Amino acid sequence: MEKRDPATGATRLKTSKKRIFIGLLGLTFALIMGFILIGGWVATIGLENLYPGLTLIAQAIAAIAFLFLSGIIFTLVFAVIFEKELPFSQRVRGLGIKLFLPLMEIIGPRLLKISKESIRNSFIEINNRLLLSSHRHKIAPDHLLLLLPHCLQQADCQRRVTTSIDNCLECGKCNIDPLKKLARAYGVRIAVATGGTLARKIVRDHRPQIIVAVACERDLTSGIHDTFPLPVYGILNQRPEGPCWNTRVEVEEVENALRTFLRTTGNLKESPSSRQ
Repeated sequence: MEKRDPATGATRLKTSKKRIFIGLLGLTFALIMGFILIGGWVATIGLENLYPGLTLIAQAIAAIAFLFLSGIIFTLVFAVIFEKELPFSQRVRGLGIKLFLPLMEIIGPRLLKISKESIRNSFIEINNRLLLSSHRHKIAPDHLLLLLPHCLQQADCQRRVTTSIDNCLECGKCNIDPLKKLARAYGVRIAVATGGTLARKIVRDHRPQIIVAVACERDLTSGIHDTFPLPVYGILNQRPEGPCWNTRVEVEEVENALRTFLRTTGNLKESPSSRQ
């Protein structure tokens, strides 16, 4: 069984998820370096016929690429294993996310038969743990954005909560109701997005310091990727009726995330999630 962090309520990162991420990271690195070495060797042969001095330039470029990529890999592996970031690692981690993650999603399914969902799930868990370990300063409630997917809303509901969540009548038939009350109780901003384009617009309009986002593996991964270095804490939704249809989320898990990042939680006599 997974153990829960008493401070955040979040589950500790499974070793298997670390292995998936580190294994794919190592394989991706090895393949990239293989292509660089082969390309450098071919270029060396061709450049020798043109001008011998050019071979040294090609070898220097290959060596710089090797050192650069090795530094990224070392930083990422260190952060994943120890769930800690080096002082200079945020920018390096951003390069790693943008460079290696898309390649891992291609290599994993094709070479190791690991599903994209498993790869994305491990990435989200690792991202959350790194965020929790590096974020030491709590923020004011109005600097946190709670971003929800439209599929949390009951499919037959006629209210358009994507234009404004205030349109929700709080009937209790879906998770929009308790999450709206949760946001009101903690004083955080909350919005519902239909997809990546609207989500990015919401982020630009609100300009938060931290996002707590609820979505599926695909949307959370792309959101973390697109908004970096803005920190995003991802919470997976539940899909009892399939993807993008009457999905659910553990409201208590969302509340635990708010308590973790917020400087103050107001005068709450009773947890909003406990009333569900």
